Amino acid sequence: MELRHLRYFITVAEELNFSKAALKLYTAQPSLSQQIKDLEEDVGVKLLHRTKRKVELTEEGAVFLEQARLTLAQADKAVAMARQVSQAKQQMLRIGFVPVVEMKIFPYVLPNLRVHSSDLKIELLSMNNTEQMKALKRGDLDITFTRQSLASDEIESQFVLREPLIFILPKDHPLAKYERIPVKALDGIDFIIPSIEQSTTLHNLILDFAKSNDIEFNIVQKADNILFNINSIGMGLGCTILPGYIAPLSMNNTVIRPLNIELPQLDLYVSYRKNSNSIAVRKFIELLTQVFYLDFDRQV
Repeated sequence: MELRHLRYFITVAEELNFSKAALKLYTAQPSLSQQIKDLEEDVGVKLLHRTKRKVELTEEGAVFLEQARLTLAQADKAVAMARQVSQAKQQMLRIGFVPVVEMKIFPYVLPNLRVHSSDLKIELLSMNNTEQMKALKRGDLDITFTRQSLASDEIESQFVLREPLIFILPKDHPLAKYERIPVKALDGIDFIIPSIEQSTTLHNLILDFAKSNDIEFNIVQKADNILFNINSIGMGLGCTILPGYIAPLSMNNTVIRPLNIELPQLDLYVSYRKNSNSIAVRKFIELLTQVFYLDFDRQV
């Protein structure tokens, strides 16, 4: 039994005439008659009493008519509610991000987005790469900003920007006397490293940099967030390597020094589901493209 069978039956029951019902349903009378017969077979009782002169509801048909109307009304309500939820989602944009985005992306995109979509509700969630990837796949996020491409059969990832790393150390540290610190001088220094749980890409990038230059840091602290990392330097616990965007946040008792070789750089990617039909997502990506060059080819 399908909903169309109920609609056909209700129309016949209201018209009590197969010809008029067929015209109203834009179908042929023989086809309509067959649909009603199929319905009666599925239900297992006679719903309509038919003669050459008239069509009448049986007692069973009258009861079935009442419940069929309720069923269709509930089905229509379900459709309407689903569409309302879909429309509400169109007006909600959930964005996951790593800290750099607060300074380098949002100030240049969100104000314009609010101008174009004043009714749009925007939810911003600071999360690490792994948390964002899981949330995006679950549908809990519409857009993510991560240090790694999340490109897959389901997810579109685009390169946004590349950011330099900087070397930060306490102001009274012996290495602070150098205008440009020899990389070999970093061997054995006390070092605060971003934790692998919160900053997997940066953590591994720092260790790879040390290995490629044949140096080894004395890791005294693993920092779960950028602020704790900076504060640890300010307390004189050691040195660190962080993304360049934090330079304005450095403390009075810390200094930034270049090395005699270039530090690695961090990439930033924006990702979203390929099957997303969200107008808000499309508008955000469109505005982002106007500010930053989004490279479709760099989906690693």
